[in-house]
Amino acid sequence: MPQITVDHSAPLDRRGFALALHPLVVKTVDTTPDACKTRFREVGEAVVGDGSTEDAIVHVEIALLPGRTDEVKATLSEAVLDLLPGYLGATEGARLSVEIRDLEASYRKR
Repeated sequence: MPQITVDHSAPLDRRGFALALHPLVVKTVDTTPDACKTRFREVGEAVVGDGSTEDAIVHVEIALLPGRTDEVKATLSEAVLDLLPGYLGATEGARLSVEIRDLEASYRKR
């Protein structure tokens, strides 16, 4: 925990983004750096709206252990949205989104 997944079709400095994201998550949700785990999934094709544009997407999902308030989750979402453009190859036509959710009760780690 936190489990972070980034789906992207836009050019993205993945390592740079993760290394900037982890301290932000640590500070916002009171966790430790070694608890942050980020994986990236490059999207080969994305269609936005009616498909008439070449818009790229970046969606960041951060799953946390339950107990954070909606306010803390919203603060983290905004901070991630502010951070993302600095790591994109091009921000024009990029659709950015963030979701902070609670891990399910079945979550376990070793």
